[in-house]
Amino acid sequence: MDTGLSRRDLLGGAGAVATLGLLAPFFTWEAMASSSKEAGDKPAFAHKLPPLPYSEDALEPIIDRQTVNIHYNKHFAGYVTGLNDTLDKLEKARAAGDFSAIKSLSRDLAFHGSGVVLHWIYFTTVRPKPAGPSDAVRKVLARDFGSFDNFWKQFAAATNQVEASGWGILGWEPFSKRLVIMQAEKHQNLTSWGLMPLLVCDVWEHAYYLKYQNRRSEYVENFKNIIDWKKVEERFATYCSRG
Repeated sequence: MDTGLSRRDLLGGAGAVATLGLLAPFFTWEAMASSSKEAGDKPAFAHKLPPLPYSEDALEPIIDRQTVNIHYNKHFAGYVTGLNDTLDKLEKARAAGDFSAIKSLSRDLAFHGSGVVLHWIYFTTVRPKPAGPSDAVRKVLARDFGSFDNFWKQFAAATNQVEASGWGILGWEPFSKRLVIMQAEKHQNLTSWGLMPLLVCDVWEHAYYLKYQNRRSEYVENFKNIIDWKKVEERFATYCSRG
């Protein structure tokens, strides 16, 4: 993969864990999944809502405590429950050999599954008083977007102009070995096959409306101040190590 960066440059800013090229927590705790049945009443692959990695008021004044509480404990938790219910129904359909509901179950799988993945990335990629992007990350962003400022302007514009509810997404595209910015509508629409999200901004109204009402652009601009670029860099290093 030609990123214009040496392996040392790429991984150096991601810390000792990334230097191993494995980032085991990324594929274990952060995956929120268990591969074994519990008490015989859950699907073989059940997702769990992880603890919020900071207090509910930690993101103030950018995002208020009530919004974090509702967003995390109601919406995110709801997607986890919905995904597990869908997986359970699919397991029962396979056991019965009855796929008459597969169209609706496939839609539910895409909707709830995308909601789980994107919310997991969202809440683990923001934090109070984060450090800015390292020189290594800035170099890759400059390669693919011209400069960090160009990246942010495109990311903010794409996020602000998502039609109705959805997400702005910075992702790594293995096919082209480039960083790309995408919009997602209703979680699963307007995606790119194989895209690995690194940074997402939730612009469903429940993510910002209590504080910002219809001022989505103000929320997006302030969101820049709570991005945990170390986490973004760790994910990027992980994907590159597997590319």
